[in-house]
Amino acid sequence: MADRSLEGMALPLEVRARLAELELELSEGDITQKGYEKKRSKLIGAYLPQPPTANGAAVVRCRLQPGEGVPRRPFRSTHIGVCDIREAAARERAASAAGNRPLFYFRFGVDQALPQERRAPVTPSSASRYHRRRSSGSRDERYRSDVHTEAVQAALAKHKERKMAVPMPSKRRSLVVQTSMDAYTPPDTSSGSEDEGSVQGDSQGTPTSSQGSINMEHWISQAIHGSTTSTTSSSSTQSGGSGAAHRLADVMAQTHIENHSAPPDVTTYTSEHSIQVERPQGSTTSRTAPKYGNAELMETGDGVPVSSRVSAKIQQLVNTLKRPKRPPLREFFVDDFEELLEVQQPDPNQPKPEGAQMLATRGEQLGVVTNWPPSLEAALQRWGTISPKAPCLTTMDTNGKPLYILTYGKLWTRSMKVAYNILHKLGTKQEPMVRPGDRVALVFPNNDPAAFMVAFYGCLLAEVVPVPIEVPLTRKDAGSQQIGFLLGSCGVTVALTSDACHKGLPKSPTGEIPQFKGWPKLLWFVTESKHLSKPPRDWFPHIKDANNDTAYIEYKTCKDGSVLGVTVTRIALLTHCQALTQACSYTEAETIVNVLDFKKDVGLWHGILTSVMNMMHVISIPYSLMKVNPLSWIQKVCQYKAKVACVKSRDMHWALVAHRDQRDVNLSSLRMLIVADGANPWSISSCDAFLNVFQSKGLRQEVICPCASSPEALTVAIRRPTDDSNQPPGRGVLSMHGLTYGVIRVDSEEKLSVLTVQDVGLVMPGAIMCSVKPDGIPQLCRTDEIGELCVCAVATGTSYYGLSGMTKNTFEVFPMTSSGAPISEYPFIRTGLLGFVGPGGLVFVVGKMDGLMVVSGRRHNADDIVATALAVEPMKFVYRGRIAVFSVTVLHDERIVIVAEQRPDSTEEDSFQWMSRVLQAIDSIHQVGVYCLALVPANTLPKTPLGGIHLSETKQLFLEGSLHPCNVLMCPHTCVTNLPKPRQKQPEIGPASVMVGNLVSGKRIAQASGRDLGQIEDNDQARKFLFLSEVLQWRAQTTPDHLLYTLLNCRGTIANSLTCVQLHKRAEKIAVMLMERGHLQDGDHVALVYPPGIDLISAFYGCLYAGCVPITVRPPHPQNIATTLPTVKMIVEVSRSACLMTTQLICKLLRSREAAAAVDVRTWPLILDTDDLPKKRPAQIYKPSNPDTLAYLDFSVSTTGMLAGVKMSHAATSAFCRSIKLQCELYPSREVAICLDPYCGLGFVLWCLCSVYSGHQSILIPPSELETNPALWLLAVSQYKVRDTFCSYSVMELCTKGLGSQTESLKARGLDLSRVRTCVVVAEERPRIALTQSFSKLFKDLGLHPRAVSTSFGCRVNLAICLQGTSGPDPTTVYVDMRALRHDRVRLVERGSPHSLPLMESGKILPGVRIIIANPETKGPLGDSHLGEIWVHSAHNASGYFTIYGDESLQSDHFNSRLSFGDTQTIWARTGYLGFLRRTELTDANGERHDALYVVGALDEAMELRGMRYHPIDIETSVIRAHKSVTECAVFTWTNLLVVVVELDGSEQEALDLVPLVTNVVLEEHYLIVGVVVVVDIGVIPINSRGEKQRMHLRDGFLADQLDPIYVAYNM
Repeated sequence: MADRSLEGMALPLEVRARLAELELELSEGDITQKGYEKKRSKLIGAYLPQPPTANGAAVVRCRLQPGEGVPRRPFRSTHIGVCDIREAAARERAASAAGNRPLFYFRFGVDQALPQERRAPVTPSSASRYHRRRSSGSRDERYRSDVHTEAVQAALAKHKERKMAVPMPSKRRSLVVQTSMDAYTPPDTSSGSEDEGSVQGDSQGTPTSSQGSINMEHWISQAIHGSTTSTTSSSSTQSGGSGAAHRLADVMAQTHIENHSAPPDVTTYTSEHSIQVERPQGSTTSRTAPKYGNAELMETGDGVPVSSRVSAKIQQLVNTLKRPKRPPLREFFVDDFEELLEVQQPDPNQPKPEGAQMLATRGEQLGVVTNWPPSLEAALQRWGTISPKAPCLTTMDTNGKPLYILTYGKLWTRSMKVAYNILHKLGTKQEPMVRPGDRVALVFPNNDPAAFMVAFYGCLLAEVVPVPIEVPLTRKDAGSQQIGFLLGSCGVTVALTSDACHKGLPKSPTGEIPQFKGWPKLLWFVTESKHLSKPPRDWFPHIKDANNDTAYIEYKTCKDGSVLGVTVTRIALLTHCQALTQACSYTEAETIVNVLDFKKDVGLWHGILTSVMNMMHVISIPYSLMKVNPLSWIQKVCQYKAKVACVKSRDMHWALVAHRDQRDVNLSSLRMLIVADGANPWSISSCDAFLNVFQSKGLRQEVICPCASSPEALTVAIRRPTDDSNQPPGRGVLSMHGLTYGVIRVDSEEKLSVLTVQDVGLVMPGAIMCSVKPDGIPQLCRTDEIGELCVCAVATGTSYYGLSGMTKNTFEVFPMTSSGAPISEYPFIRTGLLGFVGPGGLVFVVGKMDGLMVVSGRRHNADDIVATALAVEPMKFVYRGRIAVFSVTVLHDERIVIVAEQRPDSTEEDSFQWMSRVLQAIDSIHQVGVYCLALVPANTLPKTPLGGIHLSETKQLFLEGSLHPCNVLMCPHTCVTNLPKPRQKQPEIGPASVMVGNLVSGKRIAQASGRDLGQIEDNDQARKFLFLSEVLQWRAQTTPDHLLYTLLNCRGTIANSLTCVQLHKRAEKIAVMLMERGHLQDGDHVALVYPPGIDLISAFYGCLYAGCVPITVRPPHPQNIATTLPTVKMIVEVSRSACLMTTQLICKLLRSREAAAAVDVRTWPLILDTDDLPKKRPAQIYKPSNPDTLAYLDFSVSTTGMLAGVKMSHAATSAFCRSIKLQCELYPSREVAICLDPYCGLGFVLWCLCSVYSGHQSILIPPSELETNPALWLLAVSQYKVRDTFCSYSVMELCTKGLGSQTESLKARGLDLSRVRTCVVVAEERPRIALTQSFSKLFKDLGLHPRAVSTSFGCRVNLAICLQGTSGPDPTTVYVDMRALRHDRVRLVERGSPHSLPLMESGKILPGVRIIIANPETKGPLGDSHLGEIWVHSAHNASGYFTIYGDESLQSDHFNSRLSFGDTQTIWARTGYLGFLRRTELTDANGERHDALYVVGALDEAMELRGMRYHPIDIETSVIRAHKSVTECAVFTWTNLLVVVVELDGSEQEALDLVPLVTNVVLEEHYLIVGVVVVVDIGVIPINSRGEKQRMHLRDGFLADQLDPIYVAYNM
């Protein structure tokens, strides 16, 4: 605001002078703009004109200290005053003059410790923090402190400035419909949200913050502009909104664009132009992404125009990720191999405790009153005999009517009866089942306290130890198994229960109660009087004084879900009752209303034990009644004029929501309202709100008594009921930032993040309390430090039953001073509560050890995070009290997960909005990122018996992927800040390196070769022919009837066969047909479109005889013409085929109506049908003039979606066949079984060429036949006693999955694989080691030798580089370090070591092949410890790409490359695959040490992320292991984001479970953050004929929004 706006304001001179100084400082750059604005607003804040309020005065919200300014309207405990502005300004000036603020700042009624002028300054920004609601409560009252709500609103307002659109996940409609079911029951939970309307209080018409009163907005904006934390994005928004442009520019700068053109891309089939070439893309800066749903045409980060909402969302996501993370990654060292995860350095500015060492605080003396009984049983005997008619317990039915009144007389006689029967009626006289000291379980429902009480006292009288537990409703209740373990470890064999409960337990058909999962075998004993025998007159229980025997065991559920039993001795039990009696001033015959669980904790201590000691009357309200009528406890207090009530904040909250209908509520009889969970950070708001509403109904402020308790230390502290209404309770407003470092700071720089806590009263009578550091040795805390509260008293638990180690750590703690001396000779007990002892000995609890989450060295409390989530408006999408917060460990740090139950009527957008706001609020207030926020359908989270959330069970479900959320938002980008630093590439060894022989700076150059073809002497008759057509003619003359080919059908019988002469004659007829009907010249291209079989082979040799160049093409699939025919058409066009040969059937298919719909059938070349051949022979058979002329073209679609045809010359074809013949030792007497697709690569060569060259018989098995008969291939191998067989991965997978359960029946059918020497998988990829191993294991029983299975390796430039032959060493497997591999280094590790990756050798290098490993960028040779591109030199290399573009630069690069130094003469072909060579310990046939080639993956598919090289298959393997429902997975990158597509085998409800698991596993194992998770149906990931994933097809389908995904999650 300009200075002229100050003209009208009457500013004092000193303020104007200070403003002028500030202006000067700003102009000279001594102060930042932000600092200037902050100081300036501080100076003039008090003089700004205020908007008028309802009563005409302006409001300053400040926290009035007692005696500080007189409020206009008297309020009781609210801290808002309406006072004169001048007065406030004067006070503020006085305060800011004093300046130094105290370390602690609490509001106590008589706090004279702080002199008037040193009180904290009430600046406008801090005032908004102290603002509490007036007593009108016209807003819905919930579990939260208003300070918190405002903080959250302000935090969100701050985020609004940044205006960052976060992409919403997309979900398939069916999923959306299923979650919003109509037939829906509201959860019977502790949500209390049955009625979420606003709570009407007294009609005092003050505007509240939710109605958006103007002044509130003003305060918030003040608070925001006054904040000191600055983020880049908020500053960029202020500087004219250029932030978005900068962000996009960043995206562009980071996008990695490959700028070399490539063979035609067949990733999209469009009818107008069938070929789409990848153009070199310029990085066009695009405009900012439109909001979700606006899928207009836009430029994405790669500069590819994509019309789809998917890419719009991804762009949006990239934009959100450009926002700077809060903690910047620190620099640290990365050596060659290791990626060191960043260790969080301590923040130099973090607050440190400065106070003196605390002193232990003593409670008051435990006064021994003369008539206190010597033991609790003695008390029961006294009241049972003196006043048997006095009421002890009244139970209620579900209508709130008294069901039953148990008097002290009945309690006494019935307990005696139970005691007698336990000791004398179980087992035999000689062998009683239960002896004194044994443990028995008490299993009673929550609506039957009377039966429980009788059984409990019966156990005490019999001197057996009761173990009260919950009723197991089903065999697998949440946590019930763990309770079973507790019973087992306590040696429980008998369970006492009530009649109704016994009838309700699940029964087997024979009427027996089954053994629950994890439970010991129990005898169920019903304690109702009518089932028991009367004790004899002379029998009397032995009542002695309280001693150190165990009285009872209370169970406790730990953070991890395990259940422990805390033992309480009889003396502790008695002393605890005495301490409670003294602290609460209990007197005889008082009435107490108990809403709590009477089996444990505060409910048991007050409602069952202390009540009997004092002959009090307990009115017990069951949980089932509270659900029906949340006001029931208040009505009972009025009805019985009860003096005391024991409740939880939930019960107060429920009463608030429901109290509107009540006229005649009067709570003036209450002298004490015990709040059992008063230590919880959000209980304070329930207490305040309850007081606000019920103050007018007679409730006095001093009646509310929060207490803190723990299973180990019993009652830790309780606020005493006072008669002095002038002394308000203690309050602390603590800095949340300080708390995360375990330090108490009362005022915080960041005005928003504070935690308001109330005291839980004083230490218990007879106890000593101190606080120790939560971890490490128990050292005393300083006065301004948060620690774990420890108590030394008689009235505590003594051990965890049967666990001496854990007992020592918890029950036998000796706190030390800083000098290392113990403060007491008596042991202290850890309470599990975090807090401190404040001024006046008041105890403050800020959280529980169990809820502690340590994220990057800072401590956050689960309850605080819940409180913040609850304060996010509007809350109508999720249920209150149904929010779980826990941490999971991912990548060496804890990550925060929030799970909430969503209401069935909320829409996707609503929930998503709420989730985003929760993330922002937690980020602002706690300065911590949430890793995952999940919403689940209502009523699906596992419950504890009284309706809370079973936390450990929820966490377990989350981690195992069975939570089934309906909405998930993951934010790994913001909270994972310990990733390794991105790698900077080092320059590789250059030509200047000293080369000594084969060593480059101490490393062996990675090169290897197969046997030399020229030196091998063999009687190879075929060698004397240059051309395959000549070999065939020679065989037709010399061995005319020798069988070359046998084709099997799906039944395993011979469908067709060819001898040498039959093939020759058939080829002649086809040659005639081509010349006469096709009028083709030599050199013309002919497309052969045949199913796998004999016709294809004949047609191929017919082409050779006619001098034509054949191209084998896979025929279109009759059931899928629309997608398969365009590929056929494209290959025919790209290969420039002058003619197309096929069968009659396919001929009709090509001209059918379906075909016309898919392609333009008029543009087919001449189609010849070879079922109708001419009868004559050709005049002469064509003989090529030169062996280097073209023999055939080999077309194949690569995994990256490129259609590439390579040229094979006659010389290369013959050399290829000779190389395979030598490697596999193929002779005319051999039989080889081939189950491969015969259209390209090695599959085609083995199917069509090798038999003609080597003369062996090929048994041909079309892979498509295996779909009807999976055993066909193996049965044929067995039947023909084949020694060598070839298959593809898809065939092997089909056998592994299809025959897994049939090995026995196959054995019975005589299947025998023991003769197989080599079973080679023909592949162009890294060997799939898991598949080959499971195949070997599965068929080992059928005689398959595990060493027989191996793989081959080929690629476009050389169709077979490696192939496991018959002789030579077995294939080896090595384990390499995956992290080193990302840096292109090879480091061998032991099997099973972390980050190890098994790699199998890809077969032996073929004769005549030389290999070298080169750097793909610099083209220099590499040492054998490096990963590089495999380059190959061999006589059977292809001679180049065949493309209609004649792109020479690409061709020369791929087929004619030279090394940049070293051997620069040899011409190499680049395979495009990364791999490495390793010299093994094995020896070759010629006695040399054997060099093994390991293929790691295709260079085109490798992903550059964070400067490292990742192979999709590694990430996919991890993801497939993450959850049982993931059947297949594919990954790719898009604008620097990693996209993971998973196929889900399961119900669509499981889709969202996969998102966190996938993100976790990729983070843990690969140090990568997944950007997008796409869950799709089975079969969506496209796979080619070789069984390889087509990841680029998938990517295009995803970006064009064609995948119909079940769910798409965009990780923020």
